[in-house]
Amino acid sequence: MKFLPLLFVLFLPQSLTVDTSNAVVSFSVKGPLGGTVHGTLGGLKADIKFDEHNLSASSMHATVDVKTIKTGNDKRDRDLCNESTWFDVAKNPTIAFTSRSITKAASGYAAAGDLTIKGVTKPYTIPFTFDGKVFKGTFVVKRQDFDLGKMVGDEVTVNLTVPVKR
Repeated sequence: MKFLPLLFVLFLPQSLTVDTSNAVVSFSVKGPLGGTVHGTLGGLKADIKFDEHNLSASSMHATVDVKTIKTGNDKRDRDLCNESTWFDVAKNPTIAFTSRSITKAASGYAAAGDLTIKGVTKPYTIPFTFDGKVFKGTFVVKRQDFDLGKMVGDEVTVNLTVPVKR
């Protein structure tokens, strides 16, 4: 009986430390004049517990700081942060994702959970790969799901590159 607690601890997913200085959260969306607007978000904070052999006990919670948004146009960045039709960072300073489950997928894994943007929470699934050192994922956010802005495309492609240390 003394070994049971030890065995339980051995099978818990490992907490991983995110290398925030090298993590990249980028996005792209069709702009109002037909071009594509590219940008990044910083201030990633994440709590990741992941074990590819124990996915049911694995979990992810991450936030990014909306005021760090960079699109290459300072005026647009200020507008995205301040206008109520966009992010309104005074009321909604972060974008958050919390997993409810992590499962094996055809080409990696999938984290199903809740994505919160501008105070609105919707179920989203983020497909990702993990090579033991870096999580990579790409998913599409429907802009209208979160009542974000106007005059740009409805689909925002988000790319994640999140290096971690054990």
